Amino acid sequence: MEKAAEMGKNRTGIDMSPAQSKEMLSGAEEFAGSEEYSRTAEAADIETPDMVAIDTQYIRESDPVGSVPMPATLRGALKAGKKKAGGHNPEVFLNKLGERLAYERTGVRLYESMITKCEAADDLHPAGPVTVEELRHIRDQEAEHFVMLKEAIVALGADPTAQTPDADVSGVAAMGMQQVLNDPRTTMTQCLEVLLSLELTDNAAWELLIMLAEELGADDLVEQFQQALTQEEQHVQRVRSWYEQMMMSQASKRKAVTH
Repeated sequence: MEKAAEMGKNRTGIDMSPAQSKEMLSGAEEFAGSEEYSRTAEAADIETPDMVAIDTQYIRESDPVGSVPMPATLRGALKAGKKKAGGHNPEVFLNKLGERLAYERTGVRLYESMITKCEAADDLHPAGPVTVEELRHIRDQEAEHFVMLKEAIVALGADPTAQTPDADVSGVAAMGMQQVLNDPRTTMTQCLEVLLSLELTDNAAWELLIMLAEELGADDLVEQFQQALTQEEQHVQRVRSWYEQMMMSQASKRKAVTH
């Protein structure tokens, strides 16, 4: 059974050293009643609003995180101009298309890392109900979504290699997920929790993308995006099932369920 929550030599809590803890608390209480603490507290009261003011100034004066590139082709310019004339902002749609493109590419990489983790499974690091074959199936579908999005962006006359603002932010947000899956110490359940977060976010994003495509009248893309969403919903169900099975197995001290 996986031992992510095994009791061991964790010395991070204050209860691990009662004698020193009392000394520390006693010192804190003594310091709290001193003149030095009063001066420190007064300084903090003065400095805190200043720090908030500086943060506020930076926020108000900062530039955006990049921009959506101008159409590089005449066809793209004409398509964008037509949408503009119709009262739409196609750059919003292109921004979210770029984000999904980056996110699906990240999904492929995360599932590659999960496949490696699963292939390394043994008695001390069990894979539970997770199989390499199913992980590869999901990874391949994420790759198919990436290709479909790239083709959609090209069809709209835009450049799929350009990094839109939301794609940039998405990449930064995914860095922590990649670190968790690539850490050799993390367990299958810890990695599955990350994948579940990935898939839940992915589902909500595809739903929004469908709404934007409908607003722009891109009916052909709506159908393709709906197919992708159906597959993503299946991913959520599968990953959630794996995660719940392994966690319940650990909690009840039963062996992980396997196929």
